[in-house]
Amino acid sequence: MQIILDNIVMDKQVIKTVIGEKQQQVTKTKLLQRAEAFDEQSCYVLIGIRRAGKSYTLYQDMQAKLTTGRAKVEDFLCVNFEDERIASIRAEELGLLLDAYWEMYDQKRPFIYLDEIQNITGWEKFARRLSESKHHVMITGSNAKMLNREITSTLGGSYIQRNIYPFSFAEYLSYHGTQLDKNWEFQPETRLAVVRHFQEYFTHGGFAESFDKTDKREWLTSLYQKILMGDIVERNKIRNPRIFRLLARKLADSVMQPTTLKRLEHIIKSTGDSISPTVLKDYLEYMEDAYLIFSIPNLVSPLTEQQTIVKRYFADNGILALFLMGGETKLLENLVAVHLNKLYHNTPEELRLFYYNKSVEVDFCIPEANTAIQVSYSIDDVDTYEREVGGLVKFLKAFKQYKGLVVTWDTERQIKEEGVSIEIVPVWKWLLSC
Repeated sequence: MQIILDNIVMDKQVIKTVIGEKQQQVTKTKLLQRAEAFDEQSCYVLIGIRRAGKSYTLYQDMQAKLTTGRAKVEDFLCVNFEDERIASIRAEELGLLLDAYWEMYDQKRPFIYLDEIQNITGWEKFARRLSESKHHVMITGSNAKMLNREITSTLGGSYIQRNIYPFSFAEYLSYHGTQLDKNWEFQPETRLAVVRHFQEYFTHGGFAESFDKTDKREWLTSLYQKILMGDIVERNKIRNPRIFRLLARKLADSVMQPTTLKRLEHIIKSTGDSISPTVLKDYLEYMEDAYLIFSIPNLVSPLTEQQTIVKRYFADNGILALFLMGGETKLLENLVAVHLNKLYHNTPEELRLFYYNKSVEVDFCIPEANTAIQVSYSIDDVDTYEREVGGLVKFLKAFKQYKGLVVTWDTERQIKEEGVSIEIVPVWKWLLSC
C-alpha cells in the first residue's frame, strides 16, 4: 500500500523492510554497557552531539529487554530517520510506522524507538499521541531546538529528557579492558595502563566509534564536517559557511578565555571578513544547538552579562584537537570543563558550572558541590604557582564554604597556604574519582 501526499510517496513495504533490518541489527550489535537505565512506564528523549552514542543507548535498552525476557525481537519498532529510504516521510505519514508494524505482527503492542527524529518537522504531535496511547517510546535527536519551548509544550511533559555524552575516561578504560578496583592506584601495572590510555583519550576524546580506527584524526575530521555541514550549515541555511568555519577556529583558539560578542566580532573583522552582532549571536546559538560547544558564565556577573561574557568549550577533546597544534593546556582545561558539564548539567541553573573573575580568576566554580577548581598543566614554575594557587587561595579565603582543587597533568600533593588547604591532583586520577 502507498500513501501519496503532494507527490511524495511512502511505501509501507519499505517501512517494513527498515523495521526488520533494525530488529536484526539489535541482536548483532555488540555494546559496551553504559550506566543508563530506563523505566518502561516512561517515555524518553535522548539528546546530544552526533555520534555520542544515542543510537547505541537505544540498542542497549532493547538488548536489556531481550536478556531479561521482557521482550522478543519482534516487539521492537525501531527506525532511524537518517535512513535515506524513509528520509522523505512527513509528520502526517508517521502513523504508517504503526500500520506497517501491525501488518507484520498482527496488532502486537511494540516498544517504539525513533532515532534522529528531529529531521521530521512536526514530529512532536505524533510523539505525544504515542505517549498518550501508553506506548513505551524512546526518541533521539542531535539538535537542542527539538526541545524548544513550543515543542516541549506540545509534548505536554510526557517525555523525560536524558543527555547522552561521548564516553567518559572510565568508560574508555572499560572499553579497552582495563578494570579498576578500589586500590588500583597502588598497583603499578594498572596505574601505568591508566596513564597510557589517558594519553590517547586526552587527544582523541570519547567518541566510541573512533576507538578502533587506525586514523582517528581522519574519522574525527569527517565527524566534524558532518556536524558543521549537516547539523549546522544546512539545517540553518547558512549562506557563508567560510565565516562559520573561521568562527569555530577562533573559538578553539579562545578556549580558557572569557569572550564577548564584541571581541569575537573584532577577531573576525581582523581577517578581512565582516559579521553583524545579530548573525554572530545566531551562529553561536547554532553551535550550541548542535552540541558542538557549550558555555559557562561568570559566577559574579550581573544576569544581563551572564549570556554575553562567557567561556566556551568544545563538547569533546577529539574535535578541539583538530584545531590545535601543541595545545595541551587548552585540551586539559577543556577536558575538565567537559567532565564538570556532564556532572552538573542537570542541576538547578543557579547551582551549575561557573567560572569566577573578580580581582582574581578561578577556572571553575561549582556551587552545588562548594568546590573551586584551577586547571594548570604544571605548577612547577614560580609565576604559574603564584597565579593559579595564589588566586585560588584568595578565592577560598573570601568564600570559606568552598574547598579548593588544582587539576594538573601529573602532580599530586596536598598544600597549605595562608591557612587554606588545597588538593593538587593529576587529571587522569581526578576523572576517575568524581
